[in-house]
Amino acid sequence: MKPTVLILCTGNSCRSHLAEGILHAAAGDLIEVQSAGSKPAGYVHPLAIRVMKEIGIDISGHRSKHLSEFLQQPVETVITVCGNADQACPMFPGQVNRYHWGFDDPAHANGTEEEKLTVFRRVRDEIKMVFQAYAAGRKDQVKRKVSA
Repeated sequence: MKPTVLILCTGNSCRSHLAEGILHAAAGDLIEVQSAGSKPAGYVHPLAIRVMKEIGIDISGHRSKHLSEFLQQPVETVITVCGNADQACPMFPGQVNRYHWGFDDPAHANGTEEEKLTVFRRVRDEIKMVFQAYAAGRKDQVKRKVSA
């Protein structure tokens, strides 16, 4: 059984879905990647879906979920991507690791659609850099175990 990595944000509409999609693409064969929110918005932001499609990742099938959906299952690692979720984060069964990597909320971007897209792309790219590095570390960890 693959270990579960749960990515938390308050609304589970933007940042956590960007991170879930990127981490799943980068390390999905090693881990089960999920996302949830402490106060789910009830939707995945359309601009988040759009900027992910630009990099070849489809998150259109994602849904906004409450973190309580995961309280009864083993979660190896919890990663919070906003300060509010970090403060509201409970302990999960089997939780070994907890990280907080905060990112700006692109849902609060103002301006024209193109200006908002610029913010979504910037946050996506920041998340991509961090979560691809995390996935690379997980892959290295597996390689070390196999060669040991």
